[in-house]
Amino acid sequence: MNTTDILEYDKQHIWHPYTSTINPLPCYQVKRANGVYLELANGKKIIDGMSSWWSAIHGYNNKVLNDAAKNQIDNMSHVMFGGITHEPAVNLAKKLIDITPSNLQKVFFSDSGSVAVEVAMKMALQYWHSLKNQSKKEFLSLRKGYHGDTWHAMSVCDPETGMHQIFKGALPEQNFAQSPKCGFYDKYDNNDIKSLKKIIEKKHKKIAAIILEPIVQGAGGMHFYHPQYLVEVKQLCDEYNILLIADEIATGFGRTGKLFACNHANIEPDIMCVGKALTGGYLTLAATLASNKIADIISTGKPGVFMHGPTFMGNPLACSIALANINLLLSYNWEEKIKSIEKQLKDNLSDAKKYDNVADVRVLGAIGVIEMKHNVNMGKIQKEFIDHGIWVRPFGKLVYIMPPYIISPKELKTLTQSLLKVVKNN
Repeated sequence: MNTTDILEYDKQHIWHPYTSTINPLPCYQVKRANGVYLELANGKKIIDGMSSWWSAIHGYNNKVLNDAAKNQIDNMSHVMFGGITHEPAVNLAKKLIDITPSNLQKVFFSDSGSVAVEVAMKMALQYWHSLKNQSKKEFLSLRKGYHGDTWHAMSVCDPETGMHQIFKGALPEQNFAQSPKCGFYDKYDNNDIKSLKKIIEKKHKKIAAIILEPIVQGAGGMHFYHPQYLVEVKQLCDEYNILLIADEIATGFGRTGKLFACNHANIEPDIMCVGKALTGGYLTLAATLASNKIADIISTGKPGVFMHGPTFMGNPLACSIALANINLLLSYNWEEKIKSIEKQLKDNLSDAKKYDNVADVRVLGAIGVIEMKHNVNMGKIQKEFIDHGIWVRPFGKLVYIMPPYIISPKELKTLTQSLLKVVKNN
């Protein structure tokens, strides 16, 4: 099919994410990708400011990751993980245990971030079930939080302002504390923890776990909060016998300036979810890591096994690429690279603070956010981004970029300058 036929068939038959089938948003056909560039069917090259929803940290068509895929696929692309193991999964598990908080010693693989969250929530519930504590069946999360689009993951997303409010009443009802107000760079205000603490004091006997996105609340508002808040959350969890689940799916693997966002506060969660950048954007893969305490209690209670098992769990092709991806990240001074991107983002985006239509500009690590005073017209603004040679996908009032780490200063300048030109006129 030619490009016109492809786009028309797509429009008539393919249901894209967060899109109407009656009045779908325009789609742009990509025929190849290399480095930080997406090449459209018409030959136009555009800089990807989104890292394919935050996953392609090393850009596209990376030789190291390509070689990992090629070397693995001739051996086996997939085998079931029930009763079978293989070197790619073992090596990846070892690497994840080596680089995450030291208490996390067990790795459960799954096939997407949302499923990793479901797994974490099931672990928490089965942990208390194994201890014969039947009262701890609720979760506590934060307003403006986002944890995925599957069923129980939706239940711990903000029920009022989040993407899943239409399911309110059908989803399990969870507990929500006010989102911390102190920004990452602000002086910490002890009042920030009061909302969470009040709920814990009242309902701690019913709360199985607190689940939150460390430091960066992503799709719920791109809010960067103070590390001390995390410290105090962990202290409350320890004091009131509540598990802590860290959703590092968006923040893991260097995006915030630390390898994991929990490292900003030097805390150790009981359970951690990783995904997105895990395979460098090549294949879908996620993992839920847990402490020995969690795993041992589940394994000694009834039924004595953890009740979950995805078909593509521990996929060897994905595991091989993920290991190569992590090793590639650790092979260079990624911290300095992220600091350099952060500094340039702060310098380049600062002019937007003067725009009448802009409410706020904030930067952390390789994340740059322009918060508008009004919701953007997605179809209109994306066409303008394409016309200016960049790919950016805003949501609501938030126009943000999370570029691949390999982006050069020149490419980043092009990305930010084009971004500002479009934002100024919207």
